[in-house]
Amino acid sequence: MNRQMYFLLALLAGSAARAQGPGCDLREYKPVEGLKAESTAEGLAVTWEGAHNQALRAIFAIRGDQPEVRELAIRKGGGWAVLARDLSPEFDVVSGRRRISEQQLDPLRKLNLLSPEFLDKEKWKAFWDAPLEIPGAANAGPDMPRRPEEIRRATATYHATGCAVKTDGARLEVTFPGLSMGIFSGDLRFTVYKGTNLLRQEAIARTEEPSVAYKYNAGLKGFRIDQSKVVMWRDVARAWQKYEFGGAVNRDPVGLRARNRLAIVETAQGSVAVFPPPHKFFWAREIELNLGYVFYRKDSDTSFTAGVRQPEHEEEYRAGGISDDVWKRRSSQARHNLGNFALYNAPPGTWQHMAVYYYLSADNAAATDDAVLAFTHGDTYKAMPGYKVAVSHFHTHFNEQLSDQGTLDYQPTWLPTFRALGINIAMMSDFHGDGHANDPGPLRFHDEKVYFDGCRRFSDRDFLIMPGEEPDATLGGHYTTVFPRPVFWSKVKQPGQQFIAQDPQYGQVYHVGSQAEELEMLRREQGLMWQAHPRTKGSSGYPDAVRESAHFRSDRFLGGSYQSLPVDLSEKRICEGRCLELLDDMNNWAGPKYMIAEGDTYQKFPDDETYPHLFVNYVKLDRVPGFGEDWGPILRSMRAGNFFVTSGEVLFRNWGIEGSGAERTFAADVEWTFPLEFVELVWGDGDRTDRKIISATGLAPFGHKQFRIPFQTSGKKWVRFAAWDSAGDGAILQPVHLR
Repeated sequence: MNRQMYFLLALLAGSAARAQGPGCDLREYKPVEGLKAESTAEGLAVTWEGAHNQALRAIFAIRGDQPEVRELAIRKGGGWAVLARDLSPEFDVVSGRRRISEQQLDPLRKLNLLSPEFLDKEKWKAFWDAPLEIPGAANAGPDMPRRPEEIRRATATYHATGCAVKTDGARLEVTFPGLSMGIFSGDLRFTVYKGTNLLRQEAIARTEEPSVAYKYNAGLKGFRIDQSKVVMWRDVARAWQKYEFGGAVNRDPVGLRARNRLAIVETAQGSVAVFPPPHKFFWAREIELNLGYVFYRKDSDTSFTAGVRQPEHEEEYRAGGISDDVWKRRSSQARHNLGNFALYNAPPGTWQHMAVYYYLSADNAAATDDAVLAFTHGDTYKAMPGYKVAVSHFHTHFNEQLSDQGTLDYQPTWLPTFRALGINIAMMSDFHGDGHANDPGPLRFHDEKVYFDGCRRFSDRDFLIMPGEEPDATLGGHYTTVFPRPVFWSKVKQPGQQFIAQDPQYGQVYHVGSQAEELEMLRREQGLMWQAHPRTKGSSGYPDAVRESAHFRSDRFLGGSYQSLPVDLSEKRICEGRCLELLDDMNNWAGPKYMIAEGDTYQKFPDDETYPHLFVNYVKLDRVPGFGEDWGPILRSMRAGNFFVTSGEVLFRNWGIEGSGAERTFAADVEWTFPLEFVELVWGDGDRTDRKIISATGLAPFGHKQFRIPFQTSGKKWVRFAAWDSAGDGAILQPVHLR
């Protein structure tokens, strides 16, 4: 008797409590209204209540050793409309070797932080690493060039003899053990969620290899061409495109440069959308060029595969219109650099969750597209009463763009990109490889004048461009500075120049020649600074190295930046090991310090896929100041911690600490789109950090709830609150100091 028959007989042999062994282990399954698993003649049938009380069904079985999705169906017109049958889950990985970058090593050498143990930990924070780029730049890091044998490829195979079914709140998981994928091994899991038509498919696997960086593709194989009308997607210009499988058979996945990272298989009965997790699927890059994150592959004249993909390399973009020497200088920071395509981290023994989502729909592709985009508010940052959306740290060479054109009325391509996302405040960071950044005055002040005038020209009602900078000047590491008004200053002070001077053309100017003068300028002008990309890139070892400095101890030092760097798919939170650990450390070290979401990217175009790479700050503000007004309300609100960081899918309506004395309550009104995973209250005592995690898996998608978490102030210096959803998205409140 083969395993498949044995599996089915075991399912049919008795009640859920007796279905053990090579069949499905149902000991952790509990029937929930609107969420049910039962044995049928075809396999394990999972039915659940989707959006708008729709009924959905997925049937799972094993053919040989291979788990199979026997059926995907949706209730329609009194019966079951079958969207697809006999589908096989497909995963493949490509891995290379993780190396620490030379950019990380440079500040670490100066700080004498070169122990092998420390560097082995720091290599996992690499940005300037492209493990699949052979041979790579000779000076990119140690032990270069890369070698072809470092790259390993594998496709998942299965040795499943049964499954395990688990109820977790308002979701149900079906897990098949026995997944093997080259150096990775683990399980295959499908998850459905009450209240939504989502189906999550993931490989949960680990490796014991010491320095693995990898990428994956995932999908379902076996869609019938005669039962599918078309694969549809919106292109980068938002026009609908389609493929009807009239072409030749494919060998490799056909990557679709689909807007919103979404492809839809439309059938006679409805649609199946396929897409990756909105943010956690993406690692940090310097650009957001759409590389094609969904795919189809025509496997034969009768069937095809649809899924999600990550390409193996960054793509180059070259343009003309300027001299070769100018293009060479600027292009290295514009749209093509093959040296930072870092992939995911897979530290030894960590369970990597390689996910793909499907959305089952009784509607056509256009309606299904609308339903899926609701999870990301249409890839925009939802307007919230009492808040304005602020972003920071972008190198667009704005000054040079305007100077090249010879007019301030040249609209830069990054501006409509920001406006379309729903951003209200853009804190820029030019003079980073452009302009005369290190000129002591005359040339730099002219650049700043063009910069300020351009920001003034394109600021608007409810949209402010704030000219900021990443000066990398006196303190160590890289940091961002912003002011509540345009400030003329130079990072270089020549002999005879005064710290503060009056220029006949530009008025008051600063010549900064020391840490003390830089800090004094920030105090005089009520500016703020924070560590850019802390503990990685050119800030490796910072702000740790300056934690006792006057800068860091000053209220002008706001904290550190938050960016999804690195990406480790075993972490429940985005930037868990670098950003959030630093946030807690800083508040144990000193007074209130915060995380500020930033992009740290270069030129942008409206056809880029910017949303998944970006995190933003919701700042408590009644209105956006005009360019000619005082921007102080923005910086004062940030300095007070009256803002939160989010990927966009999880938002806070309000929050605060209630009560006084030893017994208090942290209250936070949270809203979300994807099914919520957990919320947490985190605190520190000045030395160590602890937390209380509250599961939220019983809550429906597209909901909101006021969480109230009692806590004792004794032994706590500060507390903070965060909420995370099942796709890895989240929102973080800033720490509140209690003493």
